[in-house]
Amino acid sequence: MAAASDFYESSVSHEPEASPLDSMNAPLDGGQSSGMVRGGFSLFWRTFFLLSLLLLGTSVGWYQLFRTLEYEPRVIDNARQVASLVNLSRAALVHSDAIARVSLIKTLAEQEKVRILPHEPGDKFDLFANTELEQRMSRELIARLGPDTVVAGRVNDEPGLWVGFGIEGDSYWLLMDRSRVGALLGGSTWLLWLATLGVLSLIGAALLARLINRPLRLLSIAAARVRDGDYQRGRLDEGVLSSEVRAVNIGFNRMADQLSMIEQNRAEMLAGISHDLRTPLARLRLETEMSVPDPEAREHMAADIAQVDTIIGKFLDYARPDHVNLKAIPLADLVSVSALPFTSREDMHVKIEVPADLRVMADEIELSRVLSNLLENARRYGQSPETGVTRVHILAAAREQWVTLRVRDHGAGVRNELLPQLTRPFFRGDTARTSATGAGLGLAIVTKMVGHMGGTLVLSNSSTGGLVATIRLQKAVDQRPTPKKKR
Repeated sequence: MAAASDFYESSVSHEPEASPLDSMNAPLDGGQSSGMVRGGFSLFWRTFFLLSLLLLGTSVGWYQLFRTLEYEPRVIDNARQVASLVNLSRAALVHSDAIARVSLIKTLAEQEKVRILPHEPGDKFDLFANTELEQRMSRELIARLGPDTVVAGRVNDEPGLWVGFGIEGDSYWLLMDRSRVGALLGGSTWLLWLATLGVLSLIGAALLARLINRPLRLLSIAAARVRDGDYQRGRLDEGVLSSEVRAVNIGFNRMADQLSMIEQNRAEMLAGISHDLRTPLARLRLETEMSVPDPEAREHMAADIAQVDTIIGKFLDYARPDHVNLKAIPLADLVSVSALPFTSREDMHVKIEVPADLRVMADEIELSRVLSNLLENARRYGQSPETGVTRVHILAAAREQWVTLRVRDHGAGVRNELLPQLTRPFFRGDTARTSATGAGLGLAIVTKMVGHMGGTLVLSNSSTGGLVATIRLQKAVDQRPTPKKKR
């Protein structure tokens, strides 16, 4: 129970507790660091939003212009035609006898779809004034037909365009089909056209935003690949039609070629350094052991030579290319093999608690080096203040799709203000943790290797003393076939 509680204890981290998924997705987002990611919309959505506003604003502006120059004048002209129809009908009724008047009313109803009905005192009507344009049309009719004119949209629950007028002291209703003005005043055709125009504008904005942002997206992907050392797949098309994009692609490819050449020269230089320095060091160590008579001096000189050789190895590890081969690895076996050189030491006790069936996605060589560096760092700087013996506790547990591996020593720990600097190259901690000499690259190498495998490293102080290195790696999916149950 003590080990479990120690494994899940709260600790002070030297960096944000970022999910390893951020590191896994880093090449897809243009190479931004997980600690520098800013919230907000992507460039595509911002471009799409601005273009949509521009197109929709233009559509609304055109509609208002049409309404001002065409739509409203047509409503007024329609009101004038209705007023003319009322005047002509009234004049025809005034100058016709009773028999001709009946025939005239019947002809208007059959041919012109205009009915003339008596205006009874008990008629109930609703004024034709529901919208601003209907009010303007009503005012225009009243101005042309007289102040006693009544314009209604419904009389006795019968809809239509009703115009009330008088003939020789009698009141009449002239009823015409509302469709004469409905397309202008209450029709939904213009709404349909406006909605269609808005949808087409949004589709056009999306296509245009995609066209604009596609070169930037390809450049972002290529930059991420070059950052990861894949110079061949990071090349861009130099035959695109746009001259500006073509110039950027050509410049990027030339830059990638130069970086590839620099990387190749660096690898060759490091290989040369390794050969040219280690060969004379090996001869020097052999000559020292054979020629120096004093055993103590010979031992010190051999230790100095071994330390130089170790420092050279650290430099080579830190400058190695970043290619890794991720595969499912049994974590318990790898931890046991990596800790084997340290478990046989008298000044170091290593306790391992890793489930036997736990598997992670990692590079076997890289993860072995990570564990070796952490154990070596604990051996040098994590001695117990009371006994001088280094006690290391290695624990692992899976949670959802991630595996958390912790390596903890029981030494004096590190001051909290120094934690953020421990993973910097060539940095060494305070005097409590610098009793041994080295290149100052151990934890920097660990951070780099863990990042290559898509994981994260967090350094913190344990509440009960000692430094805790927490590694998170992706859990391997168990693809072994499930045994069938016997019937």
